[in-house]
Amino acid sequence: MNNRKLGTAALTFVAAFLVPLAAFAQEGRAGANEFNVKAMAAAGAGFAMGLAVLGGALGQGKAAAAALEGISRNPGAAARIQTPMILGLALIESLVLFGFLIAFFLRGIAAG
Repeated sequence: MNNRKLGTAALTFVAAFLVPLAAFAQEGRAGANEFNVKAMAAAGAGFAMGLAVLGGALGQGKAAAAALEGISRNPGAAARIQTPMILGLALIESLVLFGFLIAFFLRGIAAG
């Protein structure tokens, strides 16, 4: 799937989930209340986890594919390729865990 198709698919996905939110728009009252903040915190928690998992999975897949391609081209360099790859995968996973931490805090705001 090329970048143009991926961009179109992502835009369609976002539009399909954001356009129906207009149906729940606030009617006639000005300002936000506690329930609006909690609802947006819950939506933000879900969105944060989704982005963290998607980004982490794509990053780890691309890193592993590049490392395996490098090893297949030069099997003698496997040890020199494997160590930075594992370090990179650990850093990518730490970003996913930070996303989980943010979602956990947002869930706490939404719950209480």
